Amino acid sequence: MKYLRLSAAGLLALALTVNVQADGLPKKGKWESLFDGKDLKGWHVYQKAGQPVTEKWTVDNSAIHLAQGGVGDLVTDKEYGDFELELEWKIAEGGNSGVIYHVHEDPKYKATYMTGPEMQVLDNERHPDAKKGRDGNRTAGSLYDIQKPVTPNAAKPAGEWNKARLVIHNGKVEHYLNGKKTAEYTASGPEWDKMVEESKFKGWEGFGKYSTGHIALQDHGDKVWYRNIKIREL
Repeated sequence: MKYLRLSAAGLLALALTVNVQADGLPKKGKWESLFDGKDLKGWHVYQKAGQPVTEKWTVDNSAIHLAQGGVGDLVTDKEYGDFELELEWKIAEGGNSGVIYHVHEDPKYKATYMTGPEMQVLDNERHPDAKKGRDGNRTAGSLYDIQKPVTPNAAKPAGEWNKARLVIHNGKVEHYLNGKKTAEYTASGPEWDKMVEESKFKGWEGFGKYSTGHIALQDHGDKVWYRNIKIREL
């Protein structure tokens, strides 16, 4: 029997030939910027599509900045299904926010988190949420209130920039924070249903039910910054 031997370069070339990347993800969409560092075009406040974004969500030194809470979550105009998202976030001392995905915008849902799972953004040292929940499942990078971090303590202190990555492909979801995997799960099926049933989202009609939706930056009332936001659809 003859064996085919391929170098690393050859394997990569073969992967590209079949439209698959070296990391196992399909090579589909190109990277697209969701924020140009100048204005909030392409975003709106949840349930307020077509209306001007108020001055509470603003642009500060090429970053989206929530200067004052109480206006509502900022969401993308466009909806996404499978995607890879990268961004950087910085939270104020004692602050709380989040990146929420597959948000379904419907008047019967009063908030983005009623439908979309959340990648937590938090000052772990000062915000009380870090010590609530179970085994750190409300700390930065975690799947909020549902799954404890795969890698704990991946976040940098308040006031420093953190690089986050969110990958959703064929129902599998991965969170990364500063290069470390912080969550890994399948967002449907019996295991998912069990995790939701054991969380604060038990019995919520629309939570985690949508495979496409808006991406939201949460207004939790605290100052937060987001920058270098880009996405590619998978």
